[in-house]
Amino acid sequence: PNRMSKKRIVLNLIVFAYSLFIEAQTLKQENNHSAKKASIYSAIIPGYGQFYNKKYWKIPIVYASIGTAFYIGKWNQNKYLIYKEAFQFRTDQDETTIDEFERIYSEANLITIKNYHRKNRDLAYIICAGLYLLNIIDASVDAHLFNFTINDDVSLNIEPSMMHLNLNFNPALSLSLNFK
Repeated sequence: PNRMSKKRIVLNLIVFAYSLFIEAQTLKQENNHSAKKASIYSAIIPGYGQFYNKKYWKIPIVYASIGTAFYIGKWNQNKYLIYKEAFQFRTDQDETTIDEFERIYSEANLITIKNYHRKNRDLAYIICAGLYLLNIIDASVDAHLFNFTINDDVSLNIEPSMMHLNLNFNPALSLSLNFK
């Protein structure tokens, strides 16, 4: 009888160890969505991390925001070059070069407008880089939350109650958050 119980114990331990192995394998298969991959994909090609995370609706937002910021930067760069050239023509002491804004703006106005477009160009490119980084961060966070389940049965209850403070009963509100 003692030998038979040892065999049962060993058999039960083997079955238990095998069940843990199977459980670990299924968890590994379910949780193979990598935040690192999503971040790298978005760093290489903006929006590709969102594609990897199956958040297809975010891809046009990524391209529209980065593209708009880049377009504004490029537009301001072109304006900056126009006013910079006009200022150079005006101050080059060559009477044959005439800028197109000669009777419209003074030299001080040209400097102000040139600096305005340079500042806006720089700001637009900084915003473009920030949106690019935001694209990578969004892909990483979405990948971390990819297997997170959201329960539809969450409720917040607000109920009046009486609190005992300093030997007095004071009216109060209590909040309770229920997950079912």
